[in-house]
Amino acid sequence: MLENTRSHILVTGGAGFIGSALVWELNRRGYDNIVVADHLGLDEKWKNLVPLKFQDYLDGGDLEKIVRDTPSKLGKFDAIFHLGACSATTEKNADYLMRNNYEFTKVLSEWALSTECRFVYASSAATYGDGAFGMDDRMADLHRLRPLNMYGYSKHLFDLHAHMTGVLGRVVGLKYFNVFGPNENHKGDMRSVVHKAFGQIGQTGRAQLFRSHHANYRDGEQQRDFLYVKDAVNMTIHLASTPSAGGLYNLGSGVARTWLDLARAIFAALGREPQIDFVDMPEHLRGKYQYHTCADISKLRQAGFTADITSLENSVADYVRGYLVPERHLGDEVG
Repeated sequence: MLENTRSHILVTGGAGFIGSALVWELNRRGYDNIVVADHLGLDEKWKNLVPLKFQDYLDGGDLEKIVRDTPSKLGKFDAIFHLGACSATTEKNADYLMRNNYEFTKVLSEWALSTECRFVYASSAATYGDGAFGMDDRMADLHRLRPLNMYGYSKHLFDLHAHMTGVLGRVVGLKYFNVFGPNENHKGDMRSVVHKAFGQIGQTGRAQLFRSHHANYRDGEQQRDFLYVKDAVNMTIHLASTPSAGGLYNLGSGVARTWLDLARAIFAALGREPQIDFVDMPEHLRGKYQYHTCADISKLRQAGFTADITSLENSVADYVRGYLVPERHLGDEVG
């Protein structure tokens, strides 16, 4: 539990998008007794770490081996934020997703609980599939959910495991909706539309959105619950610090907005008139596409999270003007 600023904290995926934003916010609150674990690979997500303060860094593979074989080497953590995962919704290697997103989460959670460590992990709104069975984080029968891709299923499987083994109430699972913001530069095709459209506008003066292939939605009017990463990490820390919080929580704004709303906000942040083109959605995505997502965040509110959530327009303006235009990472702004 995060009782004071000397709490010993492990953040897996700590060089990634939400993970590095979490470390940034912990630093802002006075926490730096942090161990970051990640796979840095060949991309440039290491740049997310440069402005941050933490005690040590571990390769994710080394962490897994230590937890399995000699966990005493790690000492005692007060809180583990397990955000490390393959988050590509287009990943087709099911064995990899099962090992990385499911099996290791089981191992890490079992160790955390055995040491009475607060365990907070990233589930996903992708577990809800097309939303036919609702997007209710209080759902008693999780088996009703039908994820649309293997990524969503790998996340759903651990939710099911925690529920079936009776430990779900002792941990916190975070169902992040459409999170965007600084420190996502390295994510390639998984970057947010804000990041992609900003680049398109810079090159051509225009932004591209997918056409709708659903009779109930016009082009650009597909809906998402967009959440700024700064709000996402505030919610995450709140739940980690609230002893009574347990189980699954939707993390979103609680408001569904259209892709057109998002694109117009980007142009407004740049002081330009919207110029938007619609392009066909790739065939391989059409059967797995969510046309509407909206988080019911009443459970989060009942857990004591009372802070205002940044509007889409203000979030986009902060991201574009504060980070994309000057090419900064979280933490650079205080340098």
